[in-house]
Amino acid sequence: MDAVLLSRIQFAVTVGFHFLFPPLTLGLTLAILIFETLHLRKGQELYRKLTDFFVKILGLVFVVGTATGIVMEFSFGTNWANYSRMVGDIFGAPLAAEGVFAFFLESVFLGILVFGRNKVSPKTYWTSAFLVFFGSHLSGLWIIIANSWMQTPAGFAIEGGRAVLKDFFAAAINHSTLIRYTHTIVAGWITGVFLVAGISAWYLLKKRDIEYAKAALKIAVILLVVTSLLELALGHAHSIQVGATQPEKLAAFEAMYETQSGAPLALFGIPDAKNQTNHLYIGVPKLLSFLMYFDANATVKGLNEFPEDERPPVFLPFVSYHVMIIVGFFFIAITIIGAYLLIKNKIWESKWYLTLLLFSIPLPHVANQFGWIAAEVGRQPWVVYRVMRTADAISTVVPAGQILFSLIMFSLIYLLLFIVFISVLVKIVKKGPGEIAAPGY
Repeated sequence: MDAVLLSRIQFAVTVGFHFLFPPLTLGLTLAILIFETLHLRKGQELYRKLTDFFVKILGLVFVVGTATGIVMEFSFGTNWANYSRMVGDIFGAPLAAEGVFAFFLESVFLGILVFGRNKVSPKTYWTSAFLVFFGSHLSGLWIIIANSWMQTPAGFAIEGGRAVLKDFFAAAINHSTLIRYTHTIVAGWITGVFLVAGISAWYLLKKRDIEYAKAALKIAVILLVVTSLLELALGHAHSIQVGATQPEKLAAFEAMYETQSGAPLALFGIPDAKNQTNHLYIGVPKLLSFLMYFDANATVKGLNEFPEDERPPVFLPFVSYHVMIIVGFFFIAITIIGAYLLIKNKIWESKWYLTLLLFSIPLPHVANQFGWIAAEVGRQPWVVYRVMRTADAISTVVPAGQILFSLIMFSLIYLLLFIVFISVLVKIVKKGPGEIAAPGY
């Protein structure tokens, strides 16, 4: 058993499960803020009930996300001790800031949303909704700062075998922070709002809570059209950034082994990195060069431009990257269809479309997970890009057997936790917004 591989798998399981919940938080806080704004402005009971209903779901998501996030952070000290020793002074700062400046802000005012509807004024309640929205997005910023520094490190120097912070602003707002943050935030909006849309679609299919479902679905469809199209632009900008700062990752995304002028954009293929070929390859000539540099004849570096021991794997980043893109285009298609049906006032009776929305609830998570896999596996063999290798980052005193045991244990616990999460979520949804009592009773 390879301790490095097991540590990577364990961290992937831990982070992957945790990453189901922060995107939901981002999208749900956006929807709740909109519902509560409409309630404050119009004074309609309908929007108050929608706020109260989705606050219940947000509370559930927040609790499970917090529990799994704590486990993830402890693993830096248990499985990745060498990493923590070398770059902990830099990497630890945004994690600490996330806890002090964002997590407590979000959790305190979420408490008001859950318990304080009838104990504070309407404006104070709206302010609480805004601060929960702001706190969740601030939390995301600190986490993205930490991750982006690993991808495109800046503002530091190596002194005595340790990374020492020299310029906080350069380290925090490095070459990939802003585009990675906006790309991730909008993905979170899509994730949470798809949950709102899917739940609303279920009510319409069941012919219950119709008034609430129509109001929520209308807002959700409008948000999804805007965010899906915006995510296309942000994803393209993020790819340009990757090509500029991590060219071997882009080459892995496209399974491109040789440097090419007028490089094609891969649409499909089965990468065979060992033989440096792609089976059943389908590509659009010169399109990659055009999309990356707005020049159809521009040169794009292939994997053979880099030392063999510094090339990332090809198959997993290639597949993950393309799955993410396919799902993203699916979002654009179904949300535009939804907008058309909404304009024609046919969406409420279109059972095929409502069913499609219901079964699309997991798809944003698929895009998020595969996007994360593409970004992280595409960075290998580096844990901090061109600074520290993943193989040098693990805790040397933790044997492979113990890592395997903890991996199995965590997997079983997370499976149980997921079952509990789904069962409680289903119970809340079955109760419905019309039956949700005002928080505080």
